[in-house]
Amino acid sequence: MRIVVLGAGVVGVTSAWYLARSGHDVLVIDRQPEPALETSFANGGQISVSHSEPWANPTALSKLVKWFGREDAPLLFRPRLDPAQWLWGLRFLWECLPARARRNTESALSLAIYSRDRLHELRRETGIQYESLTRGILHLYEERREFEHARKQVDLLISRGLNIEIRTPEECVAVEPALAYSKTRFVGGAYASSDESGDARLFTKNLAGICAAQGVEFRYNVNARRIETARGRVERLVIDDERGIEESVRADAYVVANGSYSPLLLRPVGVRVPVYPVKGYSITLSLGPEDIAPYTSITDHSRKIVLSRFGERLRVAGTAEFAGYNTEISEVRCAALLDRTLELFPRIVRPEDSHFWTGLRPATPGNLPLIGRAHYPNLFLNTGHGTLGWTLACGSGQALADIVDGRKPGPVFDFLGVGSKTKRATPSVAPA
Repeated sequence: MRIVVLGAGVVGVTSAWYLARSGHDVLVIDRQPEPALETSFANGGQISVSHSEPWANPTALSKLVKWFGREDAPLLFRPRLDPAQWLWGLRFLWECLPARARRNTESALSLAIYSRDRLHELRRETGIQYESLTRGILHLYEERREFEHARKQVDLLISRGLNIEIRTPEECVAVEPALAYSKTRFVGGAYASSDESGDARLFTKNLAGICAAQGVEFRYNVNARRIETARGRVERLVIDDERGIEESVRADAYVVANGSYSPLLLRPVGVRVPVYPVKGYSITLSLGPEDIAPYTSITDHSRKIVLSRFGERLRVAGTAEFAGYNTEISEVRCAALLDRTLELFPRIVRPEDSHFWTGLRPATPGNLPLIGRAHYPNLFLNTGHGTLGWTLACGSGQALADIVDGRKPGPVFDFLGVGSKTKRATPSVAPA
C-alpha cells in the first residue's frame, strides 16, 4: 500500500521504518526542514522502561497543592479560556485514582518492554549510532514518602523481569561517583541497570537516512492543512507544498503521528483525541575535562527532571507546563533546571555554556499513547506519547505496522481498533 505518515519526529520516523519493512510504499511529511526538530529535538534522552508510572497517580494531588502558584514548579498549570485544557485536567484527576493508575502503569510497562526489545533488534540490524549509553538509570528520592512508594513500584518491575534494585544513598554514589559532591541529600534510590539513554534527535535523523536509503520518501517544509473524507474513508490530504502552494496527496492509508498537533488535524473530520500539549524544558551543557558530571542517566523524582550524558554534552530535561500551544521559553523555569543541576553536580564549572530549549509533549491524561485505527478504515493514529515518546517509539512503530497489516501486536496494550487484552485506561478515540 501507499501510506502517508504525518510527522518526522521519533514516533513518525519509527512508524515509517516498520511500515517500509512490512513492504509498504511510505511517504513522510513534516513542516520542518529536517527530522526531529520539534518534540524529539532536545528531550531527556532516557529509554526509561523503569519509569512507566504516569504523572497521573495518587501521589500527584498532594504535589499539585504544594506546587500551586510557583513559577518554578515541576508542574505548572496556566489557566486559559480553553475547554480542552479544563476537560483534560478533569480527566487527569480521574486517572490519578489508584486502580486507574495501576492499570495505566501496567499497560505502559508492557509496551515499554516490547519497545526496548524492538530498539535492540533495530540497533543490531542497522548498526545505528545515537550516542547511546547502556549504563542504566538511577532514580533518586529526596522525600521518604516518595521513596517508600517507589519500593512498591520496584516489586512490580522486578515481577516483569526488569533488573532494578533499591539502593542506599551510599550505594547510589557507588553507581554514579559524581554524586559524591552533591549538595542534595537523598533518602535512597533505585537503580535500573537494564535501562539506557541516547540522543533521540540523532537517532531519528540517522534512522530517517536509513529509511530514505531503503526507499522511504521524505518531504520537508510541507504543512498539512486538512484531511478530507468521502464515503466513510479518508480521500486525500491537503498540504501546502515546499513553495506554499496547495496540493492534494492521495494514498491508500494515512498515519497521524504529528504529536501535539494531532487533535487540530483530526477534529475537523470528527476524530476527537484526548491529547493536550504539555510544554517541557531542557538545557544542554557542554562539558570539558574539568567538569565532574554523571555518566549514568539520572532521574530526580523530587523535581521531576532527568539528566543524560551524550558524549561531551549533558542534557537536563523536565517539568510540565500547561499553557496551550505557547512555546515561549520561561527564563525562571530554565534557571530552576540549571540551579538544580548545580545542586546535584556542583563540579560542573562552566554552567554559563548552556543551551535552552522548550517543546510540546503530546500528552493524554493517563500518559498512554493512542495507537491504531480511527473510525475511518484507512486512518491510523500513533500519537499521545507524552513523556515516553523516545521510550515507546520503536514498539509503537512496530505495533502500528502490525495493525495496518491486520496482525495483532505483541504487547498487552489496548490498541485502537484491535481486540483489547486490557480495559482501556485512557479515553478512547471517538467520532464527534
